[in-house]
Amino acid sequence: MLTARETIVPTFAGGTLDRADQVRVNPDKLRAAMMNPRAKLLKLDGLNPVFDDVGDLAWGAAYEASPDNDLLLLGIEEDTPFFAELNGAGDAGPLANRALWQTLGNLPAEQAAIYATARSLVDWHARHKFCAQCGKPTQSRKGGWARLCDKENDGCGAEHFPRTDPVAIMLSECEGKVLLGRQPRFPPKSFSALAGFLEPGESIEGCVKRELFEEAGIKVRDVRYVASQPWPFPSSLMIACTSVTDDPTLTLDEEEIEEAAWFSLDEVKGAMNGEPDALFVAPPPFAIARNLLQHWLDGKA
Repeated sequence: MLTARETIVPTFAGGTLDRADQVRVNPDKLRAAMMNPRAKLLKLDGLNPVFDDVGDLAWGAAYEASPDNDLLLLGIEEDTPFFAELNGAGDAGPLANRALWQTLGNLPAEQAAIYATARSLVDWHARHKFCAQCGKPTQSRKGGWARLCDKENDGCGAEHFPRTDPVAIMLSECEGKVLLGRQPRFPPKSFSALAGFLEPGESIEGCVKRELFEEAGIKVRDVRYVASQPWPFPSSLMIACTSVTDDPTLTLDEEEIEEAAWFSLDEVKGAMNGEPDALFVAPPPFAIARNLLQHWLDGKA
Protein backbone atom coordinates (compact mmCIF):
# COMPACT_ATOMS: atom_id res chain seq x y z
CA MET A 1 0.00 0.00 0.00
CA LEU A 2 1.27 3.46 -0.88
CA THR A 3 1.45 5.71 2.14
CA ALA A 4 3.93 8.47 1.30
CA ARG A 5 2.78 9.13 -2.23
CA GLU A 6 -0.64 8.30 -3.63
CA THR A 7 0.39 8.35 -7.26
CA ILE A 8 3.63 7.18 -8.85
CA VAL A 9 3.74 7.28 -12.64
CA PRO A 10 7.16 6.12 -13.85
CA THR A 11 8.35 6.76 -17.39
CA PHE A 12 6.47 4.52 -19.90
CA ALA A 13 3.60 3.93 -17.44
CA GLY A 14 1.30 6.84 -18.32
CA GLY A 15 -0.71 5.33 -21.13
CA THR A 16 -4.07 6.94 -21.96
CA LEU A 17 -5.03 5.30 -25.27
CA ASP A 18 -7.97 2.91 -25.34
CA ARG A 19 -6.27 -0.31 -26.47
CA ALA A 20 -9.56 -1.23 -28.15
CA ASP A 21 -9.51 -5.00 -27.82
CA GLN A 22 -13.03 -5.06 -29.26
CA VAL A 23 -11.60 -3.58 -32.47
CA ARG A 24 -8.43 -5.60 -32.85
CA VAL A 25 -10.26 -8.93 -32.51
CA ASN A 26 -12.91 -7.95 -35.08
CA PRO A 27 -11.60 -8.01 -38.69
CA ASP A 28 -14.32 -5.66 -39.98
CA LYS A 29 -13.79 -3.08 -37.22
CA LEU A 30 -10.03 -3.34 -37.60
CA ARG A 31 -10.25 -2.79 -41.36
CA ALA A 32 -12.48 0.24 -40.79
CA ALA A 33 -9.94 1.65 -38.32
CA MET A 34 -7.15 1.22 -40.86
CA MET A 35 -9.24 3.02 -43.51
CA ASN A 36 -10.17 5.84 -41.17
CA PRO A 37 -8.85 9.07 -42.77
CA ARG A 38 -7.83 10.32 -39.32
CA ALA A 39 -5.75 7.22 -38.56
CA LYS A 40 -2.18 8.07 -37.53
CA LEU A 41 1.05 6.14 -38.02
CA LEU A 42 3.87 6.33 -35.49
CA LYS A 43 7.17 7.06 -37.21
CA LEU A 44 9.98 4.71 -36.22
CA ASP A 45 13.57 4.34 -37.30
CA GLY A 46 13.86 0.61 -36.85
CA LEU A 47 13.04 0.32 -33.16
CA ASN A 48 14.01 3.88 -32.30
CA PRO A 49 11.54 6.76 -32.07
CA VAL A 50 11.46 9.65 -34.51
CA PHE A 51 10.88 13.09 -32.99
CA ASP A 52 9.23 16.14 -34.50
CA ASP A 53 10.50 19.73 -34.39
CA VAL A 54 9.34 20.27 -30.80
CA GLY A 55 10.68 16.97 -29.47
CA ASP A 56 7.41 15.01 -29.42
CA LEU A 57 6.85 11.67 -31.11
CA ALA A 58 6.49 12.14 -34.86
CA TRP A 59 3.37 10.89 -36.62
CA GLY A 60 2.31 10.40 -40.21
CA ALA A 61 -0.92 9.23 -41.82
CA ALA A 62 -1.76 5.52 -41.71
CA TYR A 63 -2.02 5.41 -45.50
CA GLU A 64 1.71 6.18 -45.63
CA ALA A 65 2.50 2.69 -44.29
CA SER A 66 4.31 0.30 -46.59
CA PRO A 67 1.95 -2.23 -48.23
CA ASP A 68 4.53 -4.89 -47.32
CA ASN A 69 4.17 -4.30 -43.58
CA ASP A 70 1.40 -5.34 -41.23
CA LEU A 71 0.02 -2.70 -38.87
CA LEU A 72 -0.06 -2.73 -35.10
CA LEU A 73 -3.11 -1.08 -33.54
CA LEU A 74 -1.70 0.88 -30.62
CA GLY A 75 -5.09 2.15 -29.56
CA ILE A 76 -7.84 4.66 -30.22
CA GLU A 77 -8.42 8.12 -28.79
CA GLU A 78 -11.85 9.59 -29.46
CA ASP A 79 -12.31 8.80 -33.19
CA THR A 80 -8.62 8.57 -34.09
CA PRO A 81 -6.89 5.18 -34.37
CA PHE A 82 -3.12 5.05 -33.79
CA PHE A 83 -0.92 2.51 -35.55
CA ALA A 84 2.71 1.48 -35.92
CA GLU A 85 4.25 -0.58 -38.70
CA LEU A 86 5.52 -4.06 -37.98
CA ASN A 87 8.58 -3.17 -40.00
CA GLY A 88 10.65 -6.25 -39.35
CA ALA A 89 13.07 -4.32 -37.14
CA GLY A 90 15.00 -6.65 -34.94
CA ASP A 91 18.40 -7.59 -33.66
CA ALA A 92 18.67 -4.20 -31.94
CA GLY A 93 19.61 -5.84 -28.66
CA PRO A 94 17.83 -5.45 -25.34
CA LEU A 95 19.22 -2.01 -24.48
CA ALA A 96 19.04 1.46 -25.93
CA ASN A 97 21.66 4.11 -25.31
CA ARG A 98 21.45 6.31 -22.23
CA ALA A 99 20.94 9.49 -24.28
CA LEU A 100 17.82 7.98 -25.85
CA TRP A 101 16.52 6.92 -22.45
CA GLN A 102 16.98 10.47 -21.19
CA THR A 103 15.07 11.87 -24.18
CA LEU A 104 12.25 9.40 -23.65
CA GLY A 105 12.14 10.36 -19.98
CA ASN A 106 11.41 13.94 -21.02
CA LEU A 107 8.42 12.99 -23.17
CA PRO A 108 4.91 13.53 -21.85
CA ALA A 109 3.81 10.38 -20.02
CA GLU A 110 1.23 9.35 -22.60
CA GLN A 111 3.75 9.62 -25.45
CA ALA A 112 6.40 7.60 -23.63
CA ALA A 113 3.80 4.90 -22.99
CA ILE A 114 2.85 4.79 -26.68
CA TYR A 115 6.47 4.35 -27.70
CA ALA A 116 7.02 1.64 -25.09
CA THR A 117 4.07 -0.32 -26.45
CA ALA A 118 5.17 0.08 -30.05
CA ARG A 119 8.80 -0.81 -29.42
CA SER A 120 7.99 -3.93 -27.42
CA LEU A 121 5.47 -5.20 -29.97
CA VAL A 122 7.53 -4.44 -33.09
CA ASP A 123 10.51 -6.17 -31.50
CA TRP A 124 8.42 -9.17 -30.42
CA HIS A 125 7.09 -9.71 -33.95
CA ALA A 126 10.61 -9.53 -35.37
CA ARG A 127 11.72 -12.24 -32.93
CA HIS A 128 8.74 -14.57 -33.38
CA LYS A 129 8.35 -15.16 -37.09
CA PHE A 130 8.26 -18.91 -36.60
CA CYS A 131 6.05 -21.13 -34.48
CA ALA A 132 7.65 -22.35 -31.26
CA GLN A 133 5.51 -25.48 -31.48
CA CYS A 134 6.11 -26.72 -35.03
CA GLY A 135 8.62 -24.31 -36.57
CA LYS A 136 6.39 -23.11 -39.42
CA PRO A 137 6.11 -19.39 -40.32
CA THR A 138 3.56 -17.34 -38.36
CA GLN A 139 1.47 -14.35 -39.41
CA SER A 140 0.35 -11.27 -37.52
CA ARG A 141 -3.24 -11.35 -36.26
CA LYS A 142 -5.55 -9.29 -34.04
CA GLY A 143 -4.13 -5.95 -35.06
CA GLY A 144 -0.60 -7.01 -34.19
CA TRP A 145 -1.45 -8.42 -30.76
CA ALA A 146 -1.01 -12.08 -31.73
CA ARG A 147 0.67 -14.33 -34.26
CA LEU A 148 -0.93 -17.39 -35.81
CA CYS A 149 0.62 -20.56 -37.12
CA ASP A 150 -1.96 -20.91 -39.88
CA LYS A 151 -3.27 -24.42 -40.65
CA GLU A 152 -4.03 -23.27 -44.21
CA ASN A 153 -0.26 -22.91 -44.66
CA ASP A 154 0.43 -26.36 -43.19
CA GLY A 155 0.91 -24.90 -39.71
CA CYS A 156 -0.29 -26.39 -36.46
CA GLY A 157 -2.85 -23.68 -35.67
CA ALA A 158 -1.10 -22.46 -32.52
CA GLU A 159 -1.69 -18.87 -31.45
CA HIS A 160 1.18 -16.92 -29.92
CA PHE A 161 0.84 -13.79 -27.81
CA PRO A 162 3.37 -11.09 -26.85
CA ARG A 163 5.34 -11.86 -23.73
CA THR A 164 6.30 -9.59 -20.88
CA ASP A 165 9.09 -10.62 -18.51
CA PRO A 166 8.41 -9.62 -14.88
CA VAL A 167 11.33 -8.20 -12.90
CA ALA A 168 11.33 -7.40 -9.19
CA ILE A 169 13.33 -4.28 -8.31
CA MET A 170 13.62 -3.66 -4.61
CA LEU A 171 14.94 -1.74 -1.67
CA SER A 172 15.65 -3.19 1.73
CA GLU A 173 15.81 -1.07 4.87
CA CYS A 174 17.77 -1.77 8.03
CA GLU A 175 18.24 0.57 10.99
CA GLY A 176 17.11 3.59 8.98
CA LYS A 177 19.41 2.91 6.03
CA VAL A 178 18.61 1.56 2.57
CA LEU A 179 20.53 -0.98 0.51
CA LEU A 180 21.80 -0.05 -2.96
CA GLY A 181 24.23 -1.78 -5.25
CA ARG A 182 26.08 -1.44 -8.51
CA GLN A 183 26.91 -3.79 -11.35
CA PRO A 184 30.23 -3.63 -13.22
CA ARG A 185 28.49 -2.12 -16.27
CA PHE A 186 27.19 0.89 -14.32
CA PRO A 187 28.81 4.31 -14.83
CA PRO A 188 31.29 5.30 -12.08
CA LYS A 189 29.73 5.89 -8.63
CA SER A 190 26.24 4.95 -9.90
CA PHE A 191 24.17 2.90 -7.46
CA SER A 192 20.65 1.58 -7.86
CA ALA A 193 18.10 -0.78 -6.36
CA LEU A 194 18.85 -4.48 -6.75
CA ALA A 195 16.70 -6.36 -9.25
CA GLY A 196 16.08 -9.78 -10.75
CA PHE A 197 13.68 -11.72 -12.96
CA LEU A 198 10.77 -13.62 -11.44
CA GLU A 199 11.10 -17.34 -12.00
CA PRO A 200 8.29 -19.78 -12.90
CA GLY A 201 6.17 -20.72 -9.92
CA GLU A 202 7.43 -17.76 -7.89
CA SER A 203 5.49 -14.91 -6.29
CA ILE A 204 6.65 -11.31 -6.29
CA GLU A 205 7.36 -11.57 -2.58
CA GLY A 206 9.28 -14.79 -3.10
CA CYS A 207 11.38 -13.21 -5.85
CA VAL A 208 12.26 -10.21 -3.68
CA LYS A 209 13.36 -12.46 -0.84
CA ARG A 210 15.32 -14.81 -3.11
CA GLU A 211 17.08 -12.10 -5.10
CA LEU A 212 18.14 -10.12 -2.04
CA PHE A 213 19.48 -13.26 -0.42
CA GLU A 214 21.27 -14.41 -3.59
CA GLU A 215 22.77 -11.04 -4.47
CA ALA A 216 23.39 -9.52 -1.04
CA GLY A 217 23.10 -12.37 1.46
CA ILE A 218 20.32 -10.76 3.50
CA LYS A 219 17.04 -12.27 4.66
CA VAL A 220 14.12 -9.85 4.39
CA ARG A 221 10.55 -9.56 5.60
CA ASP A 222 7.56 -7.24 5.15
CA VAL A 223 7.76 -7.09 1.36
CA ARG A 224 5.51 -4.32 0.03
CA TYR A 225 4.56 -3.48 -3.55
CA VAL A 226 5.09 0.17 -4.54
CA ALA A 227 4.58 0.64 -8.31
CA SER A 228 5.36 -0.90 -11.70
CA GLN A 229 6.96 0.27 -14.93
CA PRO A 230 6.84 -1.17 -18.45
CA TRP A 231 10.44 -1.37 -19.67
CA PRO A 232 10.55 -1.88 -23.45
CA PHE A 233 14.19 -2.99 -23.77
CA PRO A 234 12.98 -5.40 -24.98
CA SER A 235 9.81 -6.10 -22.95
CA SER A 236 9.89 -6.28 -19.16
CA LEU A 237 7.65 -5.17 -16.33
CA MET A 238 9.62 -3.67 -13.46
CA ILE A 239 7.80 -4.38 -10.18
CA ALA A 240 9.09 -2.04 -7.48
CA CYS A 241 8.99 -3.22 -3.87
CA THR A 242 10.35 -2.41 -0.45
CA SER A 243 11.37 -4.76 2.34
CA VAL A 244 12.97 -4.85 5.77
CA THR A 245 15.88 -6.83 7.19
CA ASP A 246 17.09 -7.14 10.77
CA ASP A 247 20.72 -7.97 9.94
CA PRO A 248 22.74 -5.58 7.75
CA THR A 249 25.58 -8.04 7.13
CA LEU A 250 26.20 -8.31 3.39
CA THR A 251 27.54 -11.28 1.43
CA LEU A 252 27.67 -10.27 -2.23
CA ASP A 253 27.31 -12.37 -5.34
CA GLU A 254 30.38 -10.91 -6.99
CA GLU A 255 29.38 -12.17 -10.43
CA GLU A 256 26.29 -9.97 -10.29
CA ILE A 257 27.13 -7.17 -7.84
CA GLU A 258 30.39 -5.25 -7.90
CA GLU A 259 29.62 -3.25 -4.77
CA ALA A 260 26.72 -2.71 -2.35
CA ALA A 261 26.28 -0.56 0.73
CA TRP A 262 23.76 0.81 3.19
CA PHE A 263 23.00 4.52 2.73
CA SER A 264 21.46 6.89 5.25
CA LEU A 265 18.60 9.27 4.67
CA ASP A 266 20.92 12.26 4.26
CA GLU A 267 23.22 10.35 1.91
CA VAL A 268 20.29 9.40 -0.32
CA LYS A 269 19.00 12.98 -0.26
CA GLY A 270 22.40 14.27 -1.32
CA ALA A 271 22.55 11.87 -4.27
CA MET A 272 18.97 12.59 -5.33
CA ASN A 273 19.70 16.32 -5.22
CA GLY A 274 22.83 15.85 -7.32
CA GLU A 275 25.12 17.35 -4.69
CA PRO A 276 28.76 17.35 -5.88
CA ASP A 277 30.04 15.65 -2.72
CA ALA A 278 27.32 12.96 -2.69
CA LEU A 279 28.56 9.45 -1.95
CA PHE A 280 26.91 8.03 -5.05
CA VAL A 281 25.13 8.97 -8.26
CA ALA A 282 21.38 8.31 -8.05
CA PRO A 283 19.43 6.44 -10.73
CA PRO A 284 18.31 8.65 -13.64
CA PRO A 285 14.77 10.09 -13.72
CA PHE A 286 13.50 7.62 -16.33
CA ALA A 287 14.29 4.61 -14.08
CA ILE A 288 11.74 3.32 -11.59
CA ALA A 289 14.62 2.86 -9.14
CA ARG A 290 14.59 6.63 -8.73
CA ASN A 291 10.82 6.62 -8.08
CA LEU A 292 11.44 3.90 -5.52
CA LEU A 293 14.11 5.92 -3.74
CA GLN A 294 11.87 9.01 -3.76
CA HIS A 295 9.07 6.92 -2.30
CA TRP A 296 11.42 5.81 0.50
CA LEU A 297 12.46 9.40 1.18
CA ASP A 298 8.85 10.58 1.23
CA GLY A 299 8.05 7.89 3.75
CA LYS A 300 10.68 9.37 6.07
CA ALA A 301 9.39 12.92 5.78
